[in-house]
Amino acid sequence: MSNLAWKFNRLRTMGLPEIGYRIRQAIQTKTELLTVRPDRRLPSPDCSRVGNAWLNPLPRSMDSGLYCAAADRVLAGYHDVFALHNVQLGFPPRWNRDPKTGIEAPLVFGKTLDYRDERLVGDIKYLWEPNRHLHLTTLAQAYHLSGDVRYAEGVQILLESWFDQCPYPSGVNWTSSLELAIRLVNWSFTWHLLGGEHSPLFNSESGQQFKRRWLDSIYQHSHFIAGYLSRHSSANNHLFGELMGLLVAAMTWPYWPESSRWQRQAYTELEAEALKQNATDGVNREQAIYYQHEVIDMMFICWIIGRANGIDFSWNFTARLERMLEFIASLMDVTGAVPMIGDADGALMVHWSKEHNWNVYRSQLATGAVLFNRPDFKVKAKRFDDKSCWLLGEDARRQFDSMVLNENPSTLPREFRDGGYFILGSQLDTADEIRIVADAGPLGYLSIAAHGHADALSFTLSVAGYALLVDPGTYAFHTQKKWRDYFRGTSAHNTVRVDGVDQSESGGNFMWLRKANVRCENWESDQNRDCLIASHDGYARLPDPVIHRRKIEFLKNEGIIRVEDVLECAKEHTIELNWHFAEMCEVRIEPGKVLATVANVSMEMTMPDCDGQPELMRGEDEPPSGWVSRSFDEKVPAPTVTWREKITGTTRRLTILRILAGYNT
Repeated sequence: MSNLAWKFNRLRTMGLPEIGYRIRQAIQTKTELLTVRPDRRLPSPDCSRVGNAWLNPLPRSMDSGLYCAAADRVLAGYHDVFALHNVQLGFPPRWNRDPKTGIEAPLVFGKTLDYRDERLVGDIKYLWEPNRHLHLTTLAQAYHLSGDVRYAEGVQILLESWFDQCPYPSGVNWTSSLELAIRLVNWSFTWHLLGGEHSPLFNSESGQQFKRRWLDSIYQHSHFIAGYLSRHSSANNHLFGELMGLLVAAMTWPYWPESSRWQRQAYTELEAEALKQNATDGVNREQAIYYQHEVIDMMFICWIIGRANGIDFSWNFTARLERMLEFIASLMDVTGAVPMIGDADGALMVHWSKEHNWNVYRSQLATGAVLFNRPDFKVKAKRFDDKSCWLLGEDARRQFDSMVLNENPSTLPREFRDGGYFILGSQLDTADEIRIVADAGPLGYLSIAAHGHADALSFTLSVAGYALLVDPGTYAFHTQKKWRDYFRGTSAHNTVRVDGVDQSESGGNFMWLRKANVRCENWESDQNRDCLIASHDGYARLPDPVIHRRKIEFLKNEGIIRVEDVLECAKEHTIELNWHFAEMCEVRIEPGKVLATVANVSMEMTMPDCDGQPELMRGEDEPPSGWVSRSFDEKVPAPTVTWREKITGTTRRLTILRILAGYNT
């Protein structure tokens, strides 16, 4: 899509107040281009006002070897950046160079640099990731646990090189306030683990010069964020993260007259955004589960640093956080897996833990178990991980370990009507569970719905912890348009596509124009049966409008899922029913049915009313079909079954899924 077309579509998503705001912002940027002087003398920090550390002192019993090994890789210049594993970036790296494409972004005025232009900057996700400085916290953790000064000195070398290569306000690292905010959080973590004001790095005269240089950059970061917050249709997780960074900076380094104002502004807006961006039932309104995880981490960080500095967030804030954790716990299957609904970018606020097989969702539930005294969260978390220990301390580990578990079946909610998710199933949280997560929610948040997928009325299925039907994930963001469009499109989800188009109309990589409206018509659940009926109007925009209504009925005693799709229309249409299986599944087509097997679990799929024959695809490029992406920028072939046929007028189609093995009644 051309830059002009993108701008036109972006304009279509704005109301008059936002248009006025964008015009004022553009004028401000042009003014700054002419007036901002990088060599302007910055206000001196008053270091007598010291913020309290928000990290807890850790015992030497933590496995320092894991952290030292990770830190040694950083000192050797090796990093993992999304699909690039153990890549040599150098020590220090070239901070303005995209490690994926090798393109070096220009050092022009940052706010005027088009970071979406891959010809100019390469793949911006790859360029920005090392600049978030998560690896600085790795060095600081290793120093804190081992006392080896090499790691502290490594932090100084990396920061000095960053200041040299990324001068304010030039280059791609001075374009996005969210990137600056995440960098500030990692700097705060690093600052405290190095000893804060009393760090040995600051003992010498050159150390004092380094300290002042660091503090000057912290001031510039905070000033930039405060004046360049994401507003209007962009006020999603970006705004939340920016406010997090501003709050963390103001509390860690309350050294300037503006610090108290930044703190008040961030606190006040965070209180409001926590309720705006997250539904009352705990579902993040971006309709993207991984982004829910990121916002939960942002809320953890803000709450914990606030508490350490005498600032308590309201009951509304903390209650919403607990509901968000409850939603994650409800989604999670018996193995700790969570459906990949909506966008996921693999981002972490901090590289908290170096433990093997660390699970981001279980970790959050471990932290939440202690903060909210929730034994049911402990059941899901299984253990108290290192990240929770970094955040809460060793006393919290003992509190977690002493928590008494409830012997009764799970009482976690299964209906999230505001967020639009419903959990059907039986024997949940046992070795024999059947778990269906159905999506009857909106496309996404605000007018652009940036991180939502066109997945209305889709669902996932796991049996005994083995994934059968999956959401294939995200794969691509700013680049690879074909794959970006596929993975967030309707054909990549377990639902019906009509006339070869998506339920909602895309206007760009992070923008939807016409959006499908979804309505839950009925939800019932008892000991024998779960049933969801919902519909959407995404295809009402077609010349002959189509309404899709789906009934998902789970008969618990029989282990049968009945999926009834009704397409209400007047004329002829082509419909596709797409079923995406996990990459571990063996799928084969037999006369009149599809058989899927993974481990000791088998499922039979039939469509008794359909005249068409199912087609099995795996790893197809043109058009894309049969892929699963469990990590950003990585995909693997996986079986996809498609029933395709022409219909005329209102049509009903029934799909029957029968669990054949791996299920005990």
